[in-house]
Amino acid sequence: MSDTGKTTLASGTARKQRGAPFAGMVVVTQAALLIARRASTWTVEEHMKGRSPDCIAVDPRDPTRVYCGTAGDGLFRSHDCGRTWEPVGPGIEHGTITAVAVSHSHAERAEAFGTVYAGTEPSAVFRSDSGGDGWVELAGLRALPSAETWSFRPRPHTHHVRWIETDMSVSDRVFVAIEAGALVRTFDGGRTWRDRVHGGPYDTHTAVTHPLAPGRIYSAAGDGYFESTDAGDSWRSPEGGLKHRYLVSVAVDPADPDTVIVSATDGPGSAYWPRSAVAYVYRRAGLKRWEQAMSGLPEAKGTTVSQFATHAGEPNVIYAANNRGLFRSDNAGQSWKALDFPWPEPGLVDGVEALACLSE
Repeated sequence: MSDTGKTTLASGTARKQRGAPFAGMVVVTQAALLIARRASTWTVEEHMKGRSPDCIAVDPRDPTRVYCGTAGDGLFRSHDCGRTWEPVGPGIEHGTITAVAVSHSHAERAEAFGTVYAGTEPSAVFRSDSGGDGWVELAGLRALPSAETWSFRPRPHTHHVRWIETDMSVSDRVFVAIEAGALVRTFDGGRTWRDRVHGGPYDTHTAVTHPLAPGRIYSAAGDGYFESTDAGDSWRSPEGGLKHRYLVSVAVDPADPDTVIVSATDGPGSAYWPRSAVAYVYRRAGLKRWEQAMSGLPEAKGTTVSQFATHAGEPNVIYAANNRGLFRSDNAGQSWKALDFPWPEPGLVDGVEALACLSE
């Protein structure tokens, strides 16, 4: 269990947010896991300090279960909505957990928790049907023909699982993004795998599905924006108006699968490090062209790429986090307002690795 620090926010801001159905936000930074929790006032807790947290996932079947992957210390689990943490992962062979996800549904499962998938560096995916108590490797991933070409450019001798997306509409359908080299799929929970397809994304950073659009998947990739409406069998790249095409995060309005936002820049050098960052947010509604959606956000120069999160109980609401703070849009990304939480030092100043909404 990690040490926890806590600070509070004045009740005036808490009253403004009181109608929200979610319990709080998790912001993952390299320094710590920061949890902003809503009660009579907002409080901010600090967890995983010194463990280099890297990814986060909340179990949709049991939102009190939260999983956090770290860069070197393995996988951690919370049973109490992030208040306390314990290491889990017997059977995961690598200590660097680069992606974690929990299945949204499974009609045949009687358990009150979802199937957990953990991705690692080097690239491998492990599955737990016991809520993290035990794991098995889905070894077919490494047997895919494209595996010989996977390579992470800054360290070309290796590669990793950048993102895991469990389909919100179909049990056991899972999309796995390798950085860099492929977006691959399994339709049976990892027993068999389907390799990348021609015309699909090569360097997906984030991929999402939507419960109101079965078969549709959205990819924010280093090689641009991609969409599929047939679960990844074919892809298109509607990029009209998108002036910056190195994409990192993508979110979709919970109420409208045709309203999409992405975080974008010119390349990795201007994405992640505050001193050189120049990052934008774009929005696309229906068949319209992409437009910059920066109203209420800090200027692009000096701002790292935003990470996004949504909550099923908040239609039209999208959250964004970057080195300048945490922001909320209640009109699906048309405009934003800063949430002035009292982050403990160093706060978000070095950028944000991941973002998630909490429920209780």
